[in-house]
Amino acid sequence: MNLKDNIDIQRLPIHIAIIMDGNGRWAKEKGEDRLYGHLHGVESVRNIVEGAAELGIKYLTLYAFSTENWDRPEYEVSGLMELLVDTIRNEVPTLNKNNIKLQVIGDTDMLPQAAKHELAEALQETANNTGLNLIMALSYSSRWEIVNAVKQIATDAVNNKINPDNISQQTIQQYLTTKDYPDPELMIRTSGEYRISNFLLYQLAYTELYFTNTLWPDFRKDNLYNAILDYQGRQRRFGKTGEQVIDADNNGA
Repeated sequence: MNLKDNIDIQRLPIHIAIIMDGNGRWAKEKGEDRLYGHLHGVESVRNIVEGAAELGIKYLTLYAFSTENWDRPEYEVSGLMELLVDTIRNEVPTLNKNNIKLQVIGDTDMLPQAAKHELAEALQETANNTGLNLIMALSYSSRWEIVNAVKQIATDAVNNKINPDNISQQTIQQYLTTKDYPDPELMIRTSGEYRISNFLLYQLAYTELYFTNTLWPDFRKDNLYNAILDYQGRQRRFGKTGEQVIDADNNGA
């Protein structure tokens, strides 16, 4: 029996988010520059997207490029943008074949024109697909997202579109870039780093966190299966006691 066979399909996380980390270190270990690692990281993206779709995962969010990443060396940023354009262009037929809908969150106005063009076409060409929702976080940071949400809420309050006394958690969620998606139930970070790095800070409130030493270019389906099996072995309490959770499960709640 392989790892996939051990997964309880009835208890899959609906939404998995991944911080894809370790491309640069992977390349350095091989005596190559960082772009070599990013190039091979695309193979991992392809493999994990395929694996998630095969399992029946509904939402997969990949942290592809943060707003802080714009501060990296110019050659690396330029290379990443070229890689982004090529990857989007090349992967659309496969996305359509596998019924995968591409979506994006982030400050895409910062992307080069060529990247924005390819992205817009890919979003349109996959818009009618009904399988896995593949959400790419591009030029994204959670603090940027939260600041924008606060500004929009304040503007709507000033214009009497909302009553400040009625602002709730649900109100805030509706102003986030992720308003159309459920919060992640499982967040995976590769490369042995134990931090969230400004990723979905509001949405990860009750998410199960899984950290692995595997560098992203080496991350494959079996690594994904291990993360899901670890998730399925946990008890999600949402502030309740373990006994309360067990009682609720026994009562079919």
